[in-house]
Parts: sequence; structure tokens; C-alpha cells
Amino acid sequence: MISFICSAVKKDSFPDTEKEIVFVGRSNVGKSSLINCLYNQKLAFVGKTPGKTKLINFFNINDEYTAVDVPGYGYARRSKQEAIQFGEMMDDYFSRTDKIRLVIMIVDSRIGLTQDDEDMRAFLENRELNYLIVANKIDKLSNNQLMNNKNRYFKGIDNIVFVSAEKRKNIDQIHDYINKYIR
Repeated sequence: MISFICSAVKKDSFPDTEKEIVFVGRSNVGKSSLINCLYNQKLAFVGKTPGKTKLINFFNINDEYTAVDVPGYGYARRSKQEAIQFGEMMDDYFSRTDKIRLVIMIVDSRIGLTQDDEDMRAFLENRELNYLIVANKIDKLSNNQLMNNKNRYFKGIDNIVFVSAEKRKNIDQIHDYINKYIR
């Protein structure tokens, strides 16, 4: 059974968990849609405008692990104060490295890794966190475009899966990665 645990913004309100799978990504890459597809139910709010998630949301996944949905990064319509608060919240959350088993970093397969994505990737590597890059929205590309983008934007990246949350394509590959890190 999958259930909502809580939403939080500060370290003292984070739930006491053992194993966490964290979902990160720029605003508007389909993070919420991917989470909902992965768990076959509406857990994450899918908004018409990017940047709707402002809290860290925790979900119990069949008493096996906790899925954690963090706000999207790189959204331009945040005030300077909101950006500072966001950074502090992320620092607080990612200080829990003993609980984080895997970070799933969602990117847009049509544009590759942006500077914000590269910054997040460097942040995860600096914290020595396991991560999987999930290139979403492959349904928006032809097979030729997808092959070109793989060679152009993602060449040399081993820990990557190409998916479509909308068409439910290759979602099992993400489950396989999750299972590898929670067992």
C-alpha cells in the first residue's frame, strides 16, 4: 500500500525513515507525471505551470521505502528570498545522506542536461550519493531524433534510462534500479 506521510520544509519536521528514493529535476521536465506513472496513482500534483511543488513530500511505498518528491530546481519565477529558502531546505534535506539510497534525476530527453542539471549532478557526486538520470519525454521524439539526442547530449553517461511517463515506456527499468538500491 502506498500512502502519504507528510510534507515538510525543515529538518526537524522530516519523518524518521530508513530508506529513501528521492526524485529531483528541473521544473517542467515531467517529474510529477513520472512519479504518478511509476506508482500507478496520483501522488504528486501535476500543475499547468512549472514550480508548483514548494514542499518536500514523503510517501510510504509498501512499507519497503520512502519516495521523496522535492521541489523542482531552476524555476525562474522564484524571488531571491524564495531561492535562498529553497537552497536552505535542500541543504537540510540532503544532509540526510545515510537515509538516501538513490536519487532519480529527471531531465528532458529533448534538450539534454542543462546547466542546472549539471549543477545538481555535481552536487550529488560531491555528496557521494547514488543517482540515476531519467531522460523523460521520449514520446515527443522520433526514433531518429532520440538516437541523435542520445549521441549528442547523453554520450558517455552510463547511469541513464530513457522513458516516457505519458506512454509508460521503459518505466520498469526505473523499478529495477530502485529495487537494486533498496534491497
